[in-house]
Amino acid sequence: MRLAFLLAIFSFWSSSEAFTTLNGIKVTSVSSDKDDIVVDLGNFLSDSSTKTMLVLGTYAADFNAIEYAQRLKYYLPELKECGLGKFGLVLNCEKDAAIALADAVDLPMDDNQLQILVDPLGDAGRAYNVGRGWRPDDEDMSPYLKLFGMLWGLGAWATLPAVIGGYIGNPFKPQRWIEDALAVGQKKGRWPNTALELDSDGEIIVNKFTELPYVGQWPRRPLELATLRLQNMMDISIKSWSDLAPNEAALKSGVLTQLGGCIVLDSDGEMLFEWRDPGICAVANFEDIIKKLK
Repeated sequence: MRLAFLLAIFSFWSSSEAFTTLNGIKVTSVSSDKDDIVVDLGNFLSDSSTKTMLVLGTYAADFNAIEYAQRLKYYLPELKECGLGKFGLVLNCEKDAAIALADAVDLPMDDNQLQILVDPLGDAGRAYNVGRGWRPDDEDMSPYLKLFGMLWGLGAWATLPAVIGGYIGNPFKPQRWIEDALAVGQKKGRWPNTALELDSDGEIIVNKFTELPYVGQWPRRPLELATLRLQNMMDISIKSWSDLAPNEAALKSGVLTQLGGCIVLDSDGEMLFEWRDPGICAVANFEDIIKKLK
């Protein structure tokens, strides 16, 4: 009896923690055709009659931010079918960079259930205690050197497993968003551009990874995600670096190495899903979220 009571108290505390840490954190809801609106994230999470998802992204040129936006674009209709009626994507960037990223991945900014929220200095992520990467409090070390260390797992232990997983695939767990994101990239002229055959309307005719011997029928084929990440790196991160990169103030605040996370709450504030990125490319698996919601 006492154990059940303690578990109930812990459950209540953990589900309400999102509100207490994000109360008073102000971000800006941006749109390409409407006035910007200041949003208190504590109110965003608590003031709802429906299930709510909040993605705490990273800076706009980052792998994690790009993949969160691509996953949201693909899974948004299915998440709505699971009862989610309110979505927020926080990006550690200025308005123009957020709009540019949304456009790059075809994330619909005109969806009235989705808010693109900008937080240039990464205050929301730090308030929610996301990973801050390698040597976050070392003011003498270049943020780019810190980022290089993170690519090898320093301060971000899951980076290498996540990157390697993109090459070897997974015979058990699907990642259906990958094919869709590859198609968006090809339609926008990104390289590599030979993974899919598309018809004149941009619909997928053949995914060439399904033709690989032995592994072509895996839920996530080898090299498929690695190819998408190469596409993202070459034609979003690098090609659009001047439009998406953090400014000097953001660099000083640590957003270059700050990781992200994801929260899903029931309408009564109960935590349904919680995630803090443990590395670069190691973002929340939306297939797991959907499985929990069904």
